[in-house]
Amino acid sequence: MFVAPDPGRVRLRVSARAVLGVGLAVAAAELVGLSLIASITGGLAALLALFTVGDPTVRRQAVTTALLPAAGFPVLALATTLHGQPLLRAAAWLAVVFCGVYARRWGPRGHALGIFAFMMFFVTQFLHAVPAQLPELYGAVALAVTASSAVRFGLWCIERRTPPPAAPAPLPGRGLARPTTRQAFQATFACGIALAAGQLISPDRFYWAVGTAWWIFVNTASRGETLVRGFRRVVGTVTGIAAGLLIAIPIAGAPAPTAALVAVCVFGIFYTAAPSYSWMMFFVTVMAGLLYGLLGVLHPGLLLLRFQETAVGALGAALGVALILPVTTHAATDAWIRRALQCVHGCTTAAARRLAGDEQADPAPLAAELELLLGRVRFSLAPLVHPLSPLRARKARARQVIELLDDCAREVRGLTAVAADPDASHDARLAAACSRVEGAVHALVPPAPRQTRVRLDSVPAPRHHPGAEAALTHLQALEQALAELDAPLRTSPRAPLVPA
Repeated sequence: MFVAPDPGRVRLRVSARAVLGVGLAVAAAELVGLSLIASITGGLAALLALFTVGDPTVRRQAVTTALLPAAGFPVLALATTLHGQPLLRAAAWLAVVFCGVYARRWGPRGHALGIFAFMMFFVTQFLHAVPAQLPELYGAVALAVTASSAVRFGLWCIERRTPPPAAPAPLPGRGLARPTTRQAFQATFACGIALAAGQLISPDRFYWAVGTAWWIFVNTASRGETLVRGFRRVVGTVTGIAAGLLIAIPIAGAPAPTAALVAVCVFGIFYTAAPSYSWMMFFVTVMAGLLYGLLGVLHPGLLLLRFQETAVGALGAALGVALILPVTTHAATDAWIRRALQCVHGCTTAAARRLAGDEQADPAPLAAELELLLGRVRFSLAPLVHPLSPLRARKARARQVIELLDDCAREVRGLTAVAADPDASHDARLAAACSRVEGAVHALVPPAPRQTRVRLDSVPAPRHHPGAEAALTHLQALEQALAELDAPLRTSPRAPLVPA
């Protein structure tokens, strides 16, 4: 995972900035004389502010960051007030879960505010905060958001030169079929199961089960995705516990080495979040052990309890997606593949128009969108290509689909590069090639109403231009990959790829 592609070293820079932002927040809390509990709260608030805010522009990121306390402060007050009333506390937390997931329908801002609100409730349980500590917690959160914002938007604004790619719009739906509504009910049910079972295991540490169930539902769309994410969370937790036994327990809360290792964990969380959920959870688990050491409560039994609560939370998530408004892996995957193929068609059309002399046509944004859509396709197909999947025919089919879509993306990237060449011009043969690609896409995905075919043969231009020759090569390879997708996409998902 540490050699995964990192274009422009963006992950590296974001991870280093996170260490700086969290470190500044904790240092500021210590300098003003806040307690250890408040300093930890501030550090976690800074981490969340840097981790969850993902709006497409710097301005919107700054607004969302400024709104975090508005979402977190009421939850902090509610959680601390109900600390000694288990039933009311449970009901309030489940209400926060439902609202936090439902808020994702408002895009990246709703997503970030929902996570921050949930985690403020979680933090009060983790630290056993009480109402008397509320003013100090407010101060720590405000200071942390300010410090992390100074780093993110002032000292080191990476997004100003390298805007983050816009996340693909969620799959459509109405009513209970809308992803955010469906997941709100699923996550609330899952967290309810986790909360009840976690309380039976440990009335003091049940919050890990609820946190596990909550985070498993972040960025998932189907039953299979959620189950795979739960499995990866358990794997990351187990390996993190093993590392905690070797690292956190011997350190026993010593301030200097603990601070250094927490900084390493913060870096690891940010650096591995995109390529590997298991590695991210490894660093989260080690960091939790180090924080327990600072609080003076760390022992091997506590780490074992952490594993038990994580397993219970994963089980709750599995029950939630299996019993409450389930969406199959096939349905979610089919929808993402359709969107990816439509994007392929859009890229081809824009590139062909650019080569025909239309200066307004630009395939580059669509090519970037295609990369993000293919990421969603791979994530959706992960349950089928998982090593433990027993469905051999579906696994082979899923791997073939991924390989062919990667071929499509490679040819689209090449076509986009050719179209960007100012010396490239239209060749009359491009019209026929684009028409064949369009037909291949429409054979897999029926065209939307009012979608018209693109005509390029009316544009006068020289023939056999070198740029057009390269474009033709990419178009022909793209047509071949789309043709080969017909078999795995248009036959039964359970049928073997090659008849016996």
